[in-house]
Amino acid sequence: MTLRKAREAVIEKTIFASGMLSIVIVALIFVFLLKEGLRIFLDVNPFTFLFGRFWYPISDPPQFGVLSLLVGSVFVTLGAALISVPIGVASALYIAEIAPPKLKEILKAGIELLAAIPSVVIGFIGMVTLGPLIKETFNLPTGLTALTGSITLAFMAMPTIVSIAEDAVTAVPKQYREAAIAMGATKWQTTWRIVTYAARPGIIAAIMLGIGRVIGETMAVMMVTGNAALIPHSFLQPVRTLTATIAAEMGESVQGGDHYAALFAIGIVLFIITFLINGFADLYLHRTTRR
Repeated sequence: MTLRKAREAVIEKTIFASGMLSIVIVALIFVFLLKEGLRIFLDVNPFTFLFGRFWYPISDPPQFGVLSLLVGSVFVTLGAALISVPIGVASALYIAEIAPPKLKEILKAGIELLAAIPSVVIGFIGMVTLGPLIKETFNLPTGLTALTGSITLAFMAMPTIVSIAEDAVTAVPKQYREAAIAMGATKWQTTWRIVTYAARPGIIAAIMLGIGRVIGETMAVMMVTGNAALIPHSFLQPVRTLTATIAAEMGESVQGGDHYAALFAIGIVLFIITFLINGFADLYLHRTTRR
């Protein structure tokens, strides 16, 4: 028993150390971003940086306004969420509750295969096939638009949403289903009102992870959105996202210059946005659990 307790103590301390190490690493990343990015605010007003309409970092004088990049990221993320969340959750419910066992295994394997496709490959497919299709369908000068990016990113987010949401639905105890059916509920009523409600924390976590992948995606966004740093007025216009800006311009910026610091400041904005999304989701999940 002494040896067993010693092993348990070692395992507990290892898990605790791993958790603390993760927190420390995230904190160090944020500190590094602050160290490199806050220098831009010595020359640029923070309000002007966040709400300036123009991003012309190499003009004379340079203009560092990320509003167009923020709006572009919001357009692409919102469009991808509107497409991927309903389809992803519905697919997870079908796989977990309706699909026959053999078909369920095939679908799960297919979803895992989709999740393994590199983002650059998906971006290339979107640029070659989806872009021309949207251009012809809507009679546009270019098919590389926010809509193209939204559809492409939705395709990338759905495997994450489906896989995690399906696990959450499958984890709901069978007693819930049996009790609902015994009280006269139909299969659909049981699935929608009982199982989905019980699996809500896991489904929300799946949605947050899917949206997190959309926000942090870079290569696919660069290839299919047109990279126009302008405030869009519809999904049929080219946009440029925060992540694509960092990836496209970091190699061209002078280390230690204002452009270099502005790109790190964009990283700070991305970090804060991701932190807020995950924070609100965590608060909602804890609130739901207490209820």
